[in-house]
Amino acid sequence: MQVDFYQVSRDPAEAIVAMLAEKTLAGGQRLLVVASGAERLEAIGQALWSRAGRGGEPTFIANGRAGAGHEERQPVLLAETVDPANGARFVALADGLWRDEAADPARFDRAFLVFDAATLEAARACWRSLGEREGLERNFWKQEGGRWTRAG
Repeated sequence: MQVDFYQVSRDPAEAIVAMLAEKTLAGGQRLLVVASGAERLEAIGQALWSRAGRGGEPTFIANGRAGAGHEERQPVLLAETVDPANGARFVALADGLWRDEAADPARFDRAFLVFDAATLEAARACWRSLGEREGLERNFWKQEGGRWTRAG
């Protein structure tokens, strides 16, 4: 199991989630995006629908909300709980709050924690805690000059 930490600095969390969703789908996987609050999920959904593709051309990433029906059809499912009703093996925790269910290798192959300055200390504590788990690989990513670089 792999857990990737993405620190929000230049781009908003919604844009980072859209980037992760695009890469996840390109790799043939489905994604569960978890965040607290309907407003935050709505913002993420809008970012997915209005994603700018390579070269700036408009594109979109199909997504749906948990509880709206047909969850199993959604390549990207937005939810407030860690329940991969769309069969996703990848999960993005988009509000900076770690949920232990995301590190269950029986449910997920990969987890992304997207965090900002407000949740930095919690992300650090999570990094330390997950470092004690066997069979778990951690990566820390940050933006440098508009590109993502692995910092840990």
